[in-house]
Amino acid sequence: MVDTKRKRDSRDKPRRRYRYDGTPIRQSVEGPGVWITCIRGKERQAVGELHDIFEQLANDFWPSEATEDRSAALESDEDEEEDDDIEKQIAKEMSGMKRPRKETRFTSCQTNTSCFVALSCKAPVDPVQLVVQYVDTVVSSGVTRTRYTQRLTPVSATCITNIPEITALCTKLLEPFASEGKTFTYKIELRLRNHNTLDRAQIIPEVAKCVPETWKVNLESPELFILMEIFKSVCGISVVREYYRLQKFNVMEIAKTEEPGFKEGDGRMQTPGGSKLAKGEPSVSA
Repeated sequence: MVDTKRKRDSRDKPRRRYRYDGTPIRQSVEGPGVWITCIRGKERQAVGELHDIFEQLANDFWPSEATEDRSAALESDEDEEEDDDIEKQIAKEMSGMKRPRKETRFTSCQTNTSCFVALSCKAPVDPVQLVVQYVDTVVSSGVTRTRYTQRLTPVSATCITNIPEITALCTKLLEPFASEGKTFTYKIELRLRNHNTLDRAQIIPEVAKCVPETWKVNLESPELFILMEIFKSVCGISVVREYYRLQKFNVMEIAKTEEPGFKEGDGRMQTPGGSKLAKGEPSVSA
């Protein structure tokens, strides 16, 4: 009997929706989150190093119930560390194994683009506060804790790249600043990536109409920066302060400024002894 069943080829294979660790795979870039430029060919590594840093910062600023439970568990362990009951220790270890998998607040979005990656984040994480806190620490300490990351762009929200959606989102994100009743100076920072439908001449004048009339444009030292980055059909927007002082959130440039001898791909790291060490430089052990 002839087997009439058609062999499955690669196109028949269902697309994976979850990674092996159980986290979902995002099929498109969306916000809120952080968009990142990195060294070509090191996209996966850039996601990994920033994921760990962001999780640590998020636990400090927006502690979750899981974080508080772990802290309570550590305190309990310290109180019972002198307990010699083997059965209790085994029971405690088994209880820890049965706990649900830790839920992460950051998820990698598929971009399929060289030198560009994106991490989406869950509430209550604020991408602007997250990026500013991290970059401010890099500026003050000179320690990047990254090797492949270049520029970070916080994205408070995203929309489809058309003028009505962009202006509506800009108006919404500017409302908290407009409600302060102050007259700010501002600048619109726009980047286009893999997009050729709208150009700068079409977008910037329309965004400027969303700004309160009393505000003034200042291209040298504005108080507010309207960051806009368009990737394919998605537009990410945020409003930030001190963008120039923090060197446009480019941590690799900050590291090079601190020490001119850095090569591309090197980030300032912290050695166990507390001294600064370029990634790739051998550490001296006793």
